[in-house]
Amino acid sequence: MDMRDQMIVNGTCEPGYEAVRDAFAANFAERGDVGASVAMVVDGRIVVDLWGGAVDNSKDAQAWQSDTLVNIWSTTKGVTAACFAMLVDRGLIDYDVPIARYWPEFAAEGKGEITVAMLLSHQAGLCGFREPATLETFYGTQAAAERLAEQKPFWKPGTQGGYHAISVGFLASALCRRVDGRSLRQFVAEELAGLDITIGVPTNAAHRVAPLLAPQDMGTNDLVTDFNESQIAALLNPPLDPLVPNQPGWQYAEIPSANGFATARGLARLYGAFSGDGMLDGKHLCGVEAIAAATTVQFTGIDSILGMPARWGCGFLCNVNGIYGPEPRAFGHSGWGGAFAFADPARKIGFAYTMNRMGKDLVGDPRNVALVDAIYR
Repeated sequence: MDMRDQMIVNGTCEPGYEAVRDAFAANFAERGDVGASVAMVVDGRIVVDLWGGAVDNSKDAQAWQSDTLVNIWSTTKGVTAACFAMLVDRGLIDYDVPIARYWPEFAAEGKGEITVAMLLSHQAGLCGFREPATLETFYGTQAAAERLAEQKPFWKPGTQGGYHAISVGFLASALCRRVDGRSLRQFVAEELAGLDITIGVPTNAAHRVAPLLAPQDMGTNDLVTDFNESQIAALLNPPLDPLVPNQPGWQYAEIPSANGFATARGLARLYGAFSGDGMLDGKHLCGVEAIAAATTVQFTGIDSILGMPARWGCGFLCNVNGIYGPEPRAFGHSGWGGAFAFADPARKIGFAYTMNRMGKDLVGDPRNVALVDAIYR
C-alpha cells in the first residue's frame, strides 16, 4: 500500500486536548504535511504525544515513528538558549559580563564590551563572515568561531538587533567550551540525555532520521538578491539549500544554531521544564531565576537582518505578534520550514512540532498557526 495514503495519527492525546489532535491531522489532509510529530506538556505532564505520516514521499516510504528524528533548523537556537540558562544557573557564566572575560581573544577589533547577552540576543554585529565562506567553513565549528572572534562587527554592538542565523551557534559553542570544558554538542548529549535532542546526528541514531522535503511552490534558490552587506553575510555566505541537512557533512557537523535533530516530545519536555520550576523528571534542570533572566527581552524592534519585528531574549525568541499564542511572556524558537517549540509560563505549557515537509512561509506557516490556535481554543 502507498504510505502516502496512510495518514494515520498515532500516539496519545488526553481528553480535553482533542483540538490539537484534530489540527495535527488536518495538517496532513489540508496543509501538505508528509511526516510530522507534535507534543504538549502541561504542568510537567505529557498530554499530547502524536506522530503520523511517512519519513518521505516515496511510494514505499516507512511510517513516521515515535522516535523519528528530523532537522529542526533554527529551533535549535532555543535548545542552545536553554543550555546557556543552565550554565548561568550553575554560576559558570553571566549574561551581563563581556565575553572577553571568558575568551580574551574575542576582544579583537573593538569587541571587548560585547556581553554574553548581546551575543545571544543578536546584537553583537557578528551576523556572518566578512570573507567568503563555504559549507566546509560551517563544518569546522572551532575554526569558524575563531574566525568570527577575529572579525570586526558589522555594526556597533548593542545598537541594533540583527539575526545571527548561523554564526551565533559557532560562537556559543566556543564560549560554552571556555566556561564548561565541553562543546555545546557534548553539553546537550550529556545534560539533556534522554530527551532525543542532539546537535548533529549521533552515529547510533542515523537510522532514525527523516530527510527534509523541499518546500512546495518554492525553489531551492528562491532568495531575495537586494540584500545589504550584513544581510548577505548572515543569510547568503554561503547560500543554503533547504535540503542541505540531508547531507552527511551537515548531519555530522556541530552547528548549534541550525543542525539540531529532535522529536517533538523531547522539545516539548524541555520547554515544559522551562515553563515552570525548571524540574525535569523530578530532577533540577535549571533554576527559575536563570530562566527569568534568559527570557527577559534584550532587544525589541525591527530586526535589521530579517526586516521584521522581533523580541529577542538571551537566545530565545520572545512572543511577537502572537506566534506563540496569547501569552505575552511566552518564549521559544522557530525554524526555517516550520518546526517550532515554545513555553507558556502562565499556563505551564511546553509545546513542539517537527516535520519533514518544509513550508514556504518564513512566518505564519499555516500548520503552525492551526496548532497554536488549537491549544488555546
